[in-house]
Amino acid sequence: MKLNFKIIFHFFGLLCLFNGGFMLLSMLISLMYNDGVTLELLGAGAIVLLLGGIAMFLTKSHKKELSKRDGYIVVAFGWIVMALTGTLPYLFTGSIPSFTNAFFETMSGYTTTGATILSDIEAVPKGVLFWRSMTHWIGGMGIIVLAIAILPLLGIGGMQLFAAEAPGPNADKLHPRITDTAKRLWLIYFGYTAAETILLQVAGMSFFDAINHSLSTLSTGGFSTKNASVAYWNSRPLIQYIIIVFMFLAGTNFVLSYFAFKGKIQKAIFDEEFKLYFKFIILFTIIATLIIYFRADFSISSIDHPMIFGKGEASFRHALFQVISVVTTTGFITADYTLWTPFLVVFFFGLMFLGGSAGSTSGGVKVVRHMIMIKNGFLEFKRALHPNAILPVRYNQKAVNGDIVFNILGFFILYMLSFIVGALVFSMFQIDFESAIGLSASSLGNVGPALGNFGPVNNYVELPALGKWWASFLMLIGRLELFTVLILLTPFFWRNR
Repeated sequence: MKLNFKIIFHFFGLLCLFNGGFMLLSMLISLMYNDGVTLELLGAGAIVLLLGGIAMFLTKSHKKELSKRDGYIVVAFGWIVMALTGTLPYLFTGSIPSFTNAFFETMSGYTTTGATILSDIEAVPKGVLFWRSMTHWIGGMGIIVLAIAILPLLGIGGMQLFAAEAPGPNADKLHPRITDTAKRLWLIYFGYTAAETILLQVAGMSFFDAINHSLSTLSTGGFSTKNASVAYWNSRPLIQYIIIVFMFLAGTNFVLSYFAFKGKIQKAIFDEEFKLYFKFIILFTIIATLIIYFRADFSISSIDHPMIFGKGEASFRHALFQVISVVTTTGFITADYTLWTPFLVVFFFGLMFLGGSAGSTSGGVKVVRHMIMIKNGFLEFKRALHPNAILPVRYNQKAVNGDIVFNILGFFILYMLSFIVGALVFSMFQIDFESAIGLSASSLGNVGPALGNFGPVNNYVELPALGKWWASFLMLIGRLELFTVLILLTPFFWRNR
């Protein structure tokens, strides 16, 4: 089957319209705060809107059929189109004059990685900072899912896109019509964002800081408006606890949030993945709290005002914050955890491979995949003793299809191979071992902070230009679950069959 290029470019035009619209929203923020870059943001938005309009006009006579191959191309290249056009606000305002740096920052935004090349974030105009946070928010639930919500206007079914974009091993449908599913998920996403913004304001943040951190939190992105990230508010524990709650929610399957709002709370809290996700966070927080309390030196750990409510509370809060931040791949920091003993450095490095729940905005492998791999591993012992027994892996009291188990095992192998190759390529740029493995794990898992020279209190500005392009590629394949992008690199994908 030949590719339907007209519908592919029609979608690219639609994505540009979304991008340009959000740029104009950033222009309004710039105008509100009179930061001096209003015209530049207006120009960037107008150009992207024009490109989108032209692309949609030239392809308006497309066939309303979207094959699976078309869907993969729209998703993978759609993110690249978004990233390329998303560089314009940085370039036009001069906030990031280098195209390589601007593309890295934009890809880091859309993939909700949160790695930055900006050395002085607080000097960047507010309109640009809002655009930077908005790239997180757009990417968080997936601009493709947003597009699906309006597909009925185009007369096109969007299941192919949702299957490629869904952030987990399967796509839970809340409603028979996929467009209604997208609308419900976005409504929850928007509602959480608004709620966090209000709570952060009540807790003492300015409106601008509150809305930016809410956009970053719900997308599990990690871009902050402050050079010190959330550590800027170490003297206001309530702010950090609010962010902790919403990071936890953002790392939870949004389908469970929908069930909870519908009154089906038991269906949410008794979900196997949710229970394991919650237990992991509790266990890891206890471990980190005890080590910080008894072993970490607060005087060298970049924690400001640690004793407001006593060392015990400070140890617990910073441990909980960093555990949830890394597990959900948000990447906010309240301290430099690389100074909290060598054990905790390795500990947090390991958490980069965990990820939040499937169906959340988190990156990483995802808890459900780990759970199914562990269950399958234990069943292999039983199968060795009882080779003729039928022992299916069960998830939420239902047998998991063998094809899904094999898919998950294949995904994990491919994920680890990508991590190894990623680290090897980084090492070719004369990057030391600790920094190379940290960069690879962080980029692939969309975490943000890495290790070594690119740790929590550092940025990525010193990464060589080729290293930034490689990191951007790892961010993209990690965000789109490997297969969606890597399948495009196979020769059989492009054969006209």
